[in-house]
Amino acid sequence: MMRFDSALGLEARRGPVATAVKVVVYAGMVLVFTGPLIGLLVSAFSRTLDPTSFSLWPDGFTLDNFVQAADKNVYRYLLNSFVVVGFGLLLQMLVSVFAAYSLSRKKFRGMAVVMLIMLATMMLPEEIIAIPLSLVLADLPLLHADLIGTYAGMILPVGAWGFSILVMTEFMKEVPVELEEAARIDGAGELRTFFTIILPLCRPALGVIGVFGFTMIWDQYLLPLIVAPEPGMWTLPIALRSLRSDEEVGIGVLLAASLLALLPSIIAFLAFQRQFMRGLTSGAVKG
Repeated sequence: MMRFDSALGLEARRGPVATAVKVVVYAGMVLVFTGPLIGLLVSAFSRTLDPTSFSLWPDGFTLDNFVQAADKNVYRYLLNSFVVVGFGLLLQMLVSVFAAYSLSRKKFRGMAVVMLIMLATMMLPEEIIAIPLSLVLADLPLLHADLIGTYAGMILPVGAWGFSILVMTEFMKEVPVELEEAARIDGAGELRTFFTIILPLCRPALGVIGVFGFTMIWDQYLLPLIVAPEPGMWTLPIALRSLRSDEEVGIGVLLAASLLALLPSIIAFLAFQRQFMRGLTSGAVKG
């Protein structure tokens, strides 16, 4: 379990005064970090909304905001987001593990250049590559296919992410080569060794790239804006911007849609929490 008292210098303090100080400090931290989430959750289920007030219980509990959200096609946008993040994350994790295996286990010329290119892609803002990306998606090289207006146009560009590849590469380098050699002596092929020996040992890293990859794809705004010309293909982040500018949409519907956009990221973190924390701390433990 993570301890905050050591970082705050409160661990050595004893007595009722120190205990009271700890309670106040921890309560303040919980309020700061969870206050906006609680406010959003309460307001989404409130009938009467007052932006200037903060409450721990809805004022006139109602589901009308979510019912009205259906009239504004919010659930269609939510489904579009799930389609993009589901296939996009699966593709991204497949590309990451195979690319990491090549970079961590194979030796070839130009490896340093490949790593440098991946680092460079992480440093480029999305706005810089927006126009080149739109041109590529409008006429895919070699295939000459137009991906504008398709789900594939929103999925393929997120299939490779330098951050995920680098995390998996550094983690696979820590897997002992002796385990692979022992598997080969027992007659296991390279693919079998990869799927039965290396990949199971990389579960903490898979948790890390799963959480970060889900969040990255789920929060995409510029890419769906380029690819989806029709509102029927919008993802939830784009829909939230449209709902915000629509004068006919009440604040309650906007808050309900915001809550729907927030919950999947929280659920994804909770689902990968154990592997995520192990992946973040494994480097410190091994070092």
